[in-house]
Amino acid sequence: MTTFTPDPGPEPTPEEVARGLVELEQHVASQATTPTVPANTHSAPANQPGETKRVRQLRAEVAEAHALADLQDDELPLTLDTERVRRRRKAAYEAARLHELVQNPAMRAWQAARMRRLLVTVALIALALALAWSTAGVQAFAADKAPAGSPAWWFAWLVEPFMSLALLVVVGARAYLGSRDAPLNDRRLIRIEWFFLALTVSMNAWPYLPGVAEVFSFSRLVLHLLGPVVAVAIVTALPIILAAFSRLDHGAGTPATGHTYRTNGLDVAELTDRARRLIKAGDLPHGAGAGKIRSALGCGMDAARAVRDALADGPGTEKRG
Repeated sequence: MTTFTPDPGPEPTPEEVARGLVELEQHVASQATTPTVPANTHSAPANQPGETKRVRQLRAEVAEAHALADLQDDELPLTLDTERVRRRRKAAYEAARLHELVQNPAMRAWQAARMRRLLVTVALIALALALAWSTAGVQAFAADKAPAGSPAWWFAWLVEPFMSLALLVVVGARAYLGSRDAPLNDRRLIRIEWFFLALTVSMNAWPYLPGVAEVFSFSRLVLHLLGPVVAVAIVTALPIILAAFSRLDHGAGTPATGHTYRTNGLDVAELTDRARRLIKAGDLPHGAGAGKIRSALGCGMDAARAVRDALADGPGTEKRG
């Protein structure tokens, strides 16, 4: 039996071998840059001949189900804040900032000044209304049964207004200066206030007192005393309220205004000692004015002036209480 042996042919030349290696490298490189389709990608195959519309719809539903199943595994959407969460977070952040702002000494001082101004305004309005309320009672007293429409009857209506205006001048001045940390407690002004208030009370109550009125009525007496009593209460309470506001400490690290303006001997001595230590340390210049002393010591201007004078007079000149 004869066996056929193929002829291997001539051996390849080195040039042919090099050319073959280059072609092989190019082929491998082209395969590496060609994008591959993942095996789990659910893409709809091209329409096959004879496919019905129902088959294509079912294939689309299946592809959509696979895509939804893949997306449901991603929990990133669950970590995102909803609009409600963002609103709550914004409200909480705003509340925290407002609470922090309320603790600020400047904000607390502004709130106190605003409340003080509001209380003074309301008190003066109430005082004006109370005095207006007593106008009818004072008119009845001043007219003294004069015929209605007569000059004496008309003049009686002016008694309470001009007396109330004089009282409001004194009360308004004391209230305004008290709200500016400069209380006006002159005894003469206080006597003027009480004199006008006593006149108002007596003129309102006299015609309705027992033994004076033809028929005594306790309710009528109380009704005519209501305005003067409210006026007395406001004039008495307003200076006390303003004095309490002037002593407020707003937490700025320095004493409240009501204390920094005190210039009794012990306070001046303590502040003067502190000023001397600052001068010795070089933090306060020699011969510093009241403004620089006030800034260095954190005290009021009156106390700073007293310290300046004590420093100018030399050691041991300030009085100790």
